[in-house]
Amino acid sequence: MANPLIAIVGRPNVGKSTFFNKVAGRKISITEDRPGVTRDRLYADSEWRGKAFTMVDTGGIELRSADTMWNEIKKQAEVAIDTAQVIMFFVDGREGLTTSDYDVADMLRRSKKPVILVVNKIDEYSEEKVFEFYSLGLGEPYSVSAEHGTGIGDVLDEAVSWFEKIDVEEDESVKIAVVGRPNAGKSSLVNKLLGFERSIVTDIAGTTRDALDTKFTVNGKNYTIIDTAGIRKKSKVEDDIEYYSVMRAFDAVRRADVCLLVVDSTTGLTEQDTKIIGYVHEQGKPSVIVMNKWDLVEKDTLTINKFESKLKEDLKFMDYFKSVYISAKTGQRAEKILPLVDEVFEHSNSRITTGMLNDVISDAVRANEPPSYNGRRLKVYYSSQVAVAPPTFVLFVNSSDLLHFSYERFLENTLRKSFNFTGTPIKILTREKKG
Repeated sequence: MANPLIAIVGRPNVGKSTFFNKVAGRKISITEDRPGVTRDRLYADSEWRGKAFTMVDTGGIELRSADTMWNEIKKQAEVAIDTAQVIMFFVDGREGLTTSDYDVADMLRRSKKPVILVVNKIDEYSEEKVFEFYSLGLGEPYSVSAEHGTGIGDVLDEAVSWFEKIDVEEDESVKIAVVGRPNAGKSSLVNKLLGFERSIVTDIAGTTRDALDTKFTVNGKNYTIIDTAGIRKKSKVEDDIEYYSVMRAFDAVRRADVCLLVVDSTTGLTEQDTKIIGYVHEQGKPSVIVMNKWDLVEKDTLTINKFESKLKEDLKFMDYFKSVYISAKTGQRAEKILPLVDEVFEHSNSRITTGMLNDVISDAVRANEPPSYNGRRLKVYYSSQVAVAPPTFVLFVNSSDLLHFSYERFLENTLRKSFNFTGTPIKILTREKKG
């Protein structure tokens, strides 16, 4: 289940990105003292008082501007607002209320979402500076200084308190995001899986403009399929509507349990396909690579082996992938997809007992000692699985700096050989333990 999403919105240059970076604990958004710097939405996972959540930082909203860039930023902010559970509305306590603040407040009221009003740049509390913001009609303003870190805890307390108040429908279905380049056959695949013409299918790229959810049941198992717009290179995104759709596709990946990565077999894996697959990998999502339009490929007895070898070469960074070769148009092998979805979903949610895990890691370290650096060698005291989706393991070590990438890769391969994690990424973290 995806973390609750907090959208950070407001007009330009009110300190949204400074707050975002402070809570994220690292500099993700570029912060400059001029408007328009944060144009794309940026995401970061964080935690407060044991409650995990995802923040999304947005560009500043200027509703009255006719400038194309500001219209684009507004659309991005609207996507963030639509998909968020809680909204933090930032205003500038030094500058005071502006017409733009009223405009944004009106837009947020229409969203019917919980809105936390944050008066930023209050280095020393002044009732007079904060009081005027009551006129926005959004309840009690919270005064903070994102730059100095004061007042942030109170805002986060209020935000996480809403997670329990929000009436979220319990949805136990497996959520499947169908993603890929335009015209790869995603909508045809969705229609085949659902058994009816739900998406418009044409040969014109970009027909599906939004991410649409449809629930269905097969053999007593519940699924939600999310059909998305094709993701193409930014330079190829020609209009605001398509850009809006691409952003929704990335949102679909974020909240999916499993991703179907649809590739056009007639063109093979392209650079853009690799970027999309890389994004899914980075999000920690289990996935199935669906090589579509297989009926249009000239074949001999070795064709599928050649394609598979090429995939392994191009996708070395995620050699755990599962693939299937289908024709969404004719239905060839389409029946194999849902069993693969179930399989990678199960692997992503696998739990390994602490005893078995420590036995495997200990045997691996004994068989292949970590290399020595400057006379020091990595020691792994014990290990534990701390999360699923994706499976996440913590190694308690003498020094995190001594875990070289190549040795981490060795440990990951060891875990994959010992336990079945096909189709899902896994994460290995370290914690230092003196001893």
